[in-house]
Amino acid sequence: MGANLIDGKAIAATIRQEIHNEVDAMREHHGKVPGLATVLVGARKDSQTYVRMKKRACEEVGIRSFGHDLPADISQDELLEVVRDLNANPEVDGILVQLPLPDHIDDEEILGAVSLEKDVDGFHPLNIGRLSMKRRDPLFVPCTPKGCIELLDRSGVSIEGKRAVVLGRSNIVGLPVAMLLLHRNATVTICHSRTQDLPEVVRQADILIAAVGRPEMVRGDWVNPGAVVIDVGVNAVDDPGSERGYRLVGDVAFDEASEVAAAITPVPGGVGPMTIAMLLRNTLDGALRRIG
Repeated sequence: MGANLIDGKAIAATIRQEIHNEVDAMREHHGKVPGLATVLVGARKDSQTYVRMKKRACEEVGIRSFGHDLPADISQDELLEVVRDLNANPEVDGILVQLPLPDHIDDEEILGAVSLEKDVDGFHPLNIGRLSMKRRDPLFVPCTPKGCIELLDRSGVSIEGKRAVVLGRSNIVGLPVAMLLLHRNATVTICHSRTQDLPEVVRQADILIAAVGRPEMVRGDWVNPGAVVIDVGVNAVDDPGSERGYRLVGDVAFDEASEVAAAITPVPGGVGPMTIAMLLRNTLDGALRRIG
């Protein structure tokens, strides 16, 4: 393997320690700690796992967590009332509504009801709108895109002037990370299912962000020699030899790409740990902003 490994787990651990130190200082100087509220609707196993991970991460760095586990048949109005109560709670600095929500719930209305000052997921329309404009800083940046940029920065990767290709155009990752790269003066191409001659377009990238949700779609011969590859995808593929019967892979064929790229993130252990670290960072930033 020729590529350097960008160890998201190790980088996230460093960030968590930094946050822990800042939370301790906040407690000492202000007698307060940040608070994160999680809102879980229904009993999806994957969502329950994600919320448990976030609560555990809060405990590790000294952030208070407030859990709200709600029935799947909760009404739109009842869920809005929960969000409004959290908006008014001075002990809550961040509100995370775990997606996806049940089909009968209007996601956009719920996310738009979260206070702009507590939108630690960065999904409020005003935060996204400010992210898409020049010289308009959002209060919060979505956690996974923010984590991708942090991985590049902490790995010493220069962004300015580079050709960046973003594979995927979701509201959660693709579009926000493209905006962040653009703000950092990269020349950005966004690829999607209608992109013609996709391998050739991807091959132009100095920095590749793969976030399309298709296991090992990006092959080694798609990768520009010397490129930096950030693989956001987490896909389960059958593996009879594994104890669980499956294994996790990214959107990039890791072994092939590693022979060509200068640096690459693994799956798991790359972007995933950074997403939670950025959620903690956003929550702390919200608390610091509140106390001035």
